[in-house]
Amino acid sequence: MRRVVFNQKGGVGKSTITSNLAAIAAAQGLRTLVVDLDAQGNSSRYLLGEAADEEARGAAEFFESTLSFSVRPPKLADFISATPWENLHLMRSSPVLEEIHSKLESRYKIYKLRDALKTLEQDYDAIWIDTPPALNFYTRSALIAAEGCLIPFDCDDFSRRALYGLLESVKEIQADHNPDLAVEGIVVNQFQPRASLPQRTVQELIDEGLPVLQPYLSSSVKIKESHELARPMIHLDARHKLTQEYLALFEALAG
Repeated sequence: MRRVVFNQKGGVGKSTITSNLAAIAAAQGLRTLVVDLDAQGNSSRYLLGEAADEEARGAAEFFESTLSFSVRPPKLADFISATPWENLHLMRSSPVLEEIHSKLESRYKIYKLRDALKTLEQDYDAIWIDTPPALNFYTRSALIAAEGCLIPFDCDDFSRRALYGLLESVKEIQADHNPDLAVEGIVVNQFQPRASLPQRTVQELIDEGLPVLQPYLSSSVKIKESHELARPMIHLDARHKLTQEYLALFEALAG
């Protein structure tokens, strides 16, 4: 299963959700790959820690390789790194992604990621794609390459207003490029159950018939500690409430 975590708004938890669900998949024995297409590299740093600063080939080098012809093109595995966690691998991000964006877009390399990831179907049970906070070449490539789409949602009015545009963007990709893409659901993030606004906002989405997933992911200081230590929640504190919510969300997606 290839999944993309997509939202054009920054700071809604795309990298955190991608990395934690992927870490759970790997911890449960699934051969798992994270593809980090955000030049900020938050997923890469979350899963690798300081090793994310080391030179290694990743997503940028993969896309660069599509810009020229080679008699012996590199294997996709050459762009994938191991992480400290068993069964979990990463195609890491790089600031170079920003530098080559216009070249890739002008030369219409939009299907290259899909074609490449399809060659990994025998190597990985689960592929998770983290995307930049923009509807650009990399985001479109990810949506074309994926089978399932998760949309993180912050419980505020700005996020709600943006949500309709996001769903329209996904529908457009479905119609023009990828009829197999399905919106698996909206992931409610940083939820505060005692506050009235989040409850009301989420309930309005449900009343409109939008696919809001259960459970909601709670707001917790623990996730900041998880980021700082570069340890996904399943490896930091398996009994924590937020970890249990991630586990339940993963099971809901699997089942």
